[in-house]
Amino acid sequence: MNLTTRCPNCGTAFRVQPVQLSARGGKVRCGKCTHVFDGVAALIAEDAQSPQIETEPSPQLALFAASRKGPLAGAGEAANEDVPVANFLDEAPPPERSSAWTFGVALACAVLAAQAVHYFRTEIAVLIPEARPYLAAACATLKCDLKLPRRPKLMAIESSDLQADGRRDSVIVLNAVLRNQAQFAQEYPALELTLTDERDEAVARRVLMPAEYLAGLPAEQMARGIGAGADAPLRVYFDTGGLRAIGYRMYLFFP
Repeated sequence: MNLTTRCPNCGTAFRVQPVQLSARGGKVRCGKCTHVFDGVAALIAEDAQSPQIETEPSPQLALFAASRKGPLAGAGEAANEDVPVANFLDEAPPPERSSAWTFGVALACAVLAAQAVHYFRTEIAVLIPEARPYLAAACATLKCDLKLPRRPKLMAIESSDLQADGRRDSVIVLNAVLRNQAQFAQEYPALELTLTDERDEAVARRVLMPAEYLAGLPAEQMARGIGAGADAPLRVYFDTGGLRAIGYRMYLFFP
């Protein structure tokens, strides 16, 4: 069944079929003046007694062809030229993405993921203990260190005392117990010891690194750190050099 629609801009009438009008919700482009209009709303009612309306050829004859003849017809003027009409609006096809572009995106994502694993390797080893051997092997290849976590808020000095060594003058002995309160192993922290006088003023200060206060401990055991929830006792001797010290302060930190 053929229908007739009229361009509201130039007045040109065109024969169309229902399937053409339903293709894009009725939106069509006039082949005469290129005006876009609602072909359904512009349908012309016809009956057997109405005079025959002069129309352009069916859009099936040249649906997407370009206009072949002269200037546009004015508004209200019925055109008789054999011109293509009612070009239905099509959406632009999506741009094609080349395989090289896809490969580049995938490569960039892989590089970013590798950098994230390298930067957060310590945290990953804590959250996924099974991954530690693989991370350690990767670090051995990349010449990086897979260190244990450093959480000073989860490390405490459980007890400590400072006493004179009865066998040697000017020598004092520090006894302390470090406790790892975390649910994972941590590195041994650094310790800062401050000796004070009777007015609680500092007379000497010294920073002790793990290699100093753990002298004699095997390197493999030191590398394992302090286990989850474990205690680490230590004893360190100091020569005060005759300083008059009657008190001390000590705290731990990770450099």
